Amino acid sequence: MLDYDDIFVTGPFSLDARAKSSLHRDWLSRLGEHHRRLCGPYDRLCAALGDSPALPVRLFKEHDLRSVEAGDVVKTMTSSGTTGQQVSRIYLDKATSARQSKALSKITSDFIGKQRLPMLVIDSASVLKDRALFSARGAGILGFSMLGRDVTYALDEGMDIDYGKVDAFVEKHRGRDVLLFGFTFMVWQHLCLALRRSERRLDLQGFLVHGGGWKKLGDLAVGNEAFRQTVTELTGIRGIHNYYGMVEQTGSIFMECEHGHLHASLFSDVDIFDPLTLRPGHAGRGYVCTTSLLPTSYPGHILLTEDEGELMGEDDCPCGRLGRYFRVFGRMPGAEIRGCSDTYAVR
Repeated sequence: MLDYDDIFVTGPFSLDARAKSSLHRDWLSRLGEHHRRLCGPYDRLCAALGDSPALPVRLFKEHDLRSVEAGDVVKTMTSSGTTGQQVSRIYLDKATSARQSKALSKITSDFIGKQRLPMLVIDSASVLKDRALFSARGAGILGFSMLGRDVTYALDEGMDIDYGKVDAFVEKHRGRDVLLFGFTFMVWQHLCLALRRSERRLDLQGFLVHGGGWKKLGDLAVGNEAFRQTVTELTGIRGIHNYYGMVEQTGSIFMECEHGHLHASLFSDVDIFDPLTLRPGHAGRGYVCTTSLLPTSYPGHILLTEDEGELMGEDDCPCGRLGRYFRVFGRMPGAEIRGCSDTYAVR
């Protein structure tokens, strides 16, 4: 079994390009051997495509890929999907689940601090109905909820603001930093627009962490800067951090720094594949390929997404964090539409 102790005592953005490349080359090779030995379908894919191929995320919709016995699975994660769409099924054992939670905590703490803050979730508690079978939406809420305290759900089952709960939360934590969490479109639709319609403001300070669902905001011509300004205007929150992640690599998220760059941590990395040749190392816009050192219960360590992105630099972001940083433009043309908050009605 791989020994993760050294990785978790290292700062999540402390390794330069040379050190991180050496670490990832070794660990991804060992993860590949691990999954080939324990996952028959992955072994056959490697035999056909070569060692350590970048698996299209869509494969997890079409095949059961796991590297543990069925009896060792403690949680099954599912991606979002509209009616009629297949969903990814990601199988977690106890060790992988704990490892992903630990990595999520270390990454997020680098942006909002280590103290557990009072947390307001821009969602309804009804999404967490079956804790053994989680949608991407429920998994995100549960994962980030572990970083907060006094967790309060801002919306009722009808997806309307529960002003009784929200007002009580605001009053209880007035003058102290709090943490808001929600999926991007839901924060916009069910918090910002609802507050604007009711001509109300929230008197809060602290942080908002949000991710997913930019397609709908793009359709509404709402960009990142307009989103940030509106959140601050209506809630008082100024520390706003978008993140990029997927249920297929839970935990190793890419957080946005104060300069608007998505950062790869020690636990993950990113590359851009040429959209025509599907070769890595593309200098312009292309398919986003992400790696993660965390999953041992399923072969999700190297994944080719359906998203379009571009590398912006490495080790030289003004925020001071080492590693690659990039931006994402959305789904590649023709890619299947999916996303946690784009399909929020689906549990």
